[in-house]
Amino acid sequence: MVQTPFTWRYGGHQVFLSGSFNGWSERMPMFLVEGSENIFQRIIDLPPGCYQYKFLVDGTWRADQQQICDLDEYGTMNNIVLVRGTELTSPDLNAEAFRPCTSRDSSSAGPLNEPVLQLSDGEMDVFRQVLSMHLLSSSTYELIPNSGKVLALDIEVDVEQAFHVMYDSGLAVMPLWDENRGQMVGMLTASDFILILLQLHRNHAMFGNAELEVRTIATWKDWKLQHHRDIIRAMVPIQRRPLIHAGPDDALADVASRILQNNISAVPIIHSVDGSAPSLLHIASLAGILKDVCRNFKNHLGYLTLLQQPVGYLPLGTWSIEVRRALGRPLLTLHPNDPLSSALTLLLEAQISSIPIVDHSGNFINIYSRSDITSLAKDNIYTRIQLNQMTVSQALELTAERGRSRYKTCTRFDSLYRVMELLSEPDMRRVIVVEASSRHVEGIITLRDVFDFFSRTLITKNKGKGVMYL
Repeated sequence: MVQTPFTWRYGGHQVFLSGSFNGWSERMPMFLVEGSENIFQRIIDLPPGCYQYKFLVDGTWRADQQQICDLDEYGTMNNIVLVRGTELTSPDLNAEAFRPCTSRDSSSAGPLNEPVLQLSDGEMDVFRQVLSMHLLSSSTYELIPNSGKVLALDIEVDVEQAFHVMYDSGLAVMPLWDENRGQMVGMLTASDFILILLQLHRNHAMFGNAELEVRTIATWKDWKLQHHRDIIRAMVPIQRRPLIHAGPDDALADVASRILQNNISAVPIIHSVDGSAPSLLHIASLAGILKDVCRNFKNHLGYLTLLQQPVGYLPLGTWSIEVRRALGRPLLTLHPNDPLSSALTLLLEAQISSIPIVDHSGNFINIYSRSDITSLAKDNIYTRIQLNQMTVSQALELTAERGRSRYKTCTRFDSLYRVMELLSEPDMRRVIVVEASSRHVEGIITLRDVFDFFSRTLITKNKGKGVMYL
């Protein structure tokens, strides 16, 4: 047992303490500190662990917002205390819980092999509890911007027009509307256009430009169901399924779980009142959820020590064999002069969203992503090229014309929180890990990697359903 002091510094006539350590059932009186008129204290023997607590001050429940606090799943603010070993963790925890074996400035750190997370069970409990409370108590409504517009495509629009709309709008995914059914029925993604262009490249007679101009999104979706395996020669089956969506009141934990479990990039937020026509409010993605998490955790990094750990020492991301020999699938790269057809095929068959482009020494040059395919809509370039004759470098020149920042880099010694901040920026779905001095590519960390890591670290109970998820 550890003697744990609880302190209320803001005065009052009667102050009581209650918390998860006593099942919230007992109100324990606190006493004025000798010589003080405002400071109340109570010392309790507690076993190591993470506890929530709050103060009852003159009949009103209060949390000390100058100490560690967070919302619980019901939206109530509680303080949090971490008791570990024979010492109490200070609310102003700043000590490094983990130290890498090499200096941050070292350019020859060597392979990491298996990452080792050197955090106490109590520190992990704090992170699990704070993250789960936030994701369960926050709704998708909080992701919806105050102003802006959301676009959808009618399924009877021809594919070529849809291609241009996505390019002009700078979107990689758009929801689909079926006027006859009066509802959203699916999503059109950059991957659809990759499949279309690969089929154009392989079989002009079967799927030529003239047919592309009149083929609607609806007929394309039907055709894709039948010929998907023929196009990319992958063993992953594809089947028709209902639209995966969310409502404005759904918890962020539910939305993140749907995206991860269904291997999709985004879900539409749809609202309907009393059977009326559904309204499309927003497109929710992992980036938006991560941005919300970063915004809420920014001022709590002192005790969320997991977020301070170097990403190179955490089990997330895809790494080169030189850096991490024993984990996951290998890091795939391409060279600038490789044909675009190779890049597109690799994206689909390897089921990845992007590929680092490197020079002959493996140093980072650029990145080619699935969403870059829409740049071929500019001036109908896709109708005048051969995918096996256009190089990746030439394709990237088209993306540069849009003037957008397309990637961010970090080192393996940057903190998890720093990488989360980078990933939550607009259009940043992955961060390239490079060696600081040479920019040699060491790995890549995607949005999905971060949430997969959270799902392995955190198991929360689906509120009211008893289902374990995320």
